[in-house]
Amino acid sequence: MTFASGYFKTSYKAELSLVETRTRWTCLAILIVGLIVFPSFASPFLMDLASQVFLALIGAIALMLLTGYAGQISLGHAGLIAAGAFTTAILFKEAKAPFWVTFPASGLVGALLGFIFGLPSLRLKGLYLALSTLALHFIVTYVGAEYETKRGFATGVVIEPPALGPFVIEDPRVWYFLLLFFNILLVIFSLNLLRTRTGRAWMAIRDRDVAAEALGIKLSSCKLSAFVVSSTITSIGGCLFAYYRGFVSAEAFSLLLTIEYVAMVIIGGLGSILGAIFGTIFVVLLPYVIETTTKVFHVSSRFTTYIFSINHVTFGLIMIIFLVFEPT
Repeated sequence: MTFASGYFKTSYKAELSLVETRTRWTCLAILIVGLIVFPSFASPFLMDLASQVFLALIGAIALMLLTGYAGQISLGHAGLIAAGAFTTAILFKEAKAPFWVTFPASGLVGALLGFIFGLPSLRLKGLYLALSTLALHFIVTYVGAEYETKRGFATGVVIEPPALGPFVIEDPRVWYFLLLFFNILLVIFSLNLLRTRTGRAWMAIRDRDVAAEALGIKLSSCKLSAFVVSSTITSIGGCLFAYYRGFVSAEAFSLLLTIEYVAMVIIGGLGSILGAIFGTIFVVLLPYVIETTTKVFHVSSRFTTYIFSINHVTFGLIMIIFLVFEPT
C-alpha cells in the first residue's frame, strides 16, 4: 500500500503551484481568516506586536533570499534598513517629499548599495565576505548620525504619517492591514522569483558554485542580482519602518539588529521562506515572552532589573541550541 506524500509531482501544473496539498490550502485559509479577524479583538499592544513582526519579516525574507538561497553571507542588514529609513527621513525633512517619492527612492538607494557592496562577493567568500559587508553597516549608520548632528536632530528625525492622496495612514489597524498586504505580496514575489531561472541559479551557486559555473551559470551577475534584490527589499522595509515609528535615529540600527536578522533565518531554517516567517515571529516575540513570564510568576524586582541582560543571554543560548541540534 502506498500513500501520497504531497511532494510527488506528476505534471508541470503541480510543479508551478504555490500550495500543493488540500491540507495546506485548508491551513492557509484558516491563517488568512485569523489574520483578518485579529484586529477585531486585539489590544493596541498586540496590534503593535503584530506590526513589529510584519516589519521585521520584510528584512528577514530579504536576508533569506540572499543568504538562505543565494548563499551569500551579509552582516550589513541593519545598515540597509538604516539606509532606507534615513533616505525617507532626509527626503521628508529637506524636500517635504511624499510617500510615493520616498518609497521608491529608498528602494533605489538600497539597490545601489547592494550593487556596490555586492562587488566583493565576486572575489570573496565566507567570513571575508561577511566582514566586507559589515563595513556597509558602519558607513551608513555613521552618515546617518552625522546628518542628525549637523541638522540638530538630537533625539532623531521626526517624520509625519504617510499620506496616499487625502488619506493619511495613522490608525494602527490601517497600518496592520497595509503591512500584512505588503508581506503577502512579498512572500508571493519571493516564492515565484525562486522558481525562475535566476532563483534556481542562486540555489545552484549556494550548493556548489564551481559546478554551477560549469553548467553555464554566470556567477558574477547572479551574485550581484542577489545582493541588489535583497538590498532593495530591505531598504523598502526601512522606509516603512521610518513611517511606522514616526522618527529615525541612528541608535535604532545597532549591530545587534543585524545579529537578530541572522538569527531569524538560522532559527527558521536556511532556504525556507516559511522558515523566515517562523524565525521572525520567534525572535521578535521572545523578549516580550520573557518579560511577561517574569510578571506572571511575580519575580522579584531585583531580578527584573536584569531583564535586558537576560533577554540577550537567552537569545544567545537559543542560537547555540539551534546551531548544535538543528543546523539545517
